[in-house]
Amino acid sequence: MSDMLRLQDIDKSYPMGEDRVQVLKQVSLTVQAGEFISILGASGSGKSTLMNIIGCMDTADRGSCSLDGEDVFRLDARQLAALRNRKIGFIFQRYHLLAQYDVLQNVMMPLLLRGFSHQQAAPLAVESLTAMGLGDRLRHRPNQLSSGQQQRVAIARALVGKPALLLADEPTGALDTRTGQEILELFRQLNRQGHTIIQITHDLTVASAASRILHLRDGVLTDQ
Repeated sequence: MSDMLRLQDIDKSYPMGEDRVQVLKQVSLTVQAGEFISILGASGSGKSTLMNIIGCMDTADRGSCSLDGEDVFRLDARQLAALRNRKIGFIFQRYHLLAQYDVLQNVMMPLLLRGFSHQQAAPLAVESLTAMGLGDRLRHRPNQLSSGQQQRVAIARALVGKPALLLADEPTGALDTRTGQEILELFRQLNRQGHTIIQITHDLTVASAASRILHLRDGVLTDQ
């Protein structure tokens, strides 16, 4: 297997008054293509900062980051936005669906932003939604769906552009236990199909769905 993601000696700090607070400390991580890993950490451990760096939404003070063979920290803002759209499918705790658009339009959005026409994007979005069991919900608005269905729409949107990496931030945090387990089983199915998945969570039960668990404590990433 090839390396999908490689972080090396990542340091990240933020100003606080006249001082700086170090949030990530010498973080190194290698994720191979086809892996399903969880990064487990409590509130304040640095999870959000690490997710933003993996998701190409922030850069580090020091260190290096490559995603699917691209040197992320050498890219400018426009190139980073294009990389995120092409390479990463994001799945959020609160779904981040656009209420004014129906399900099909929500899933088409990443493709339209990439420059696809409506005629090109629509059948791909239908295919992705059908794979999530939502082929009969294409014209529903998000508020007409259950929480589990909304998260499946978000997963369909993340998958529609065939990204190299699925990045899930507390993906079951807004779901009841049974629905959360259904989403985790869906992740396992996607992983068996070859998708590379990183999920970030504070919940050990959720983290245990992955084949590898890493622990983030006070900005330090370990496998214990």
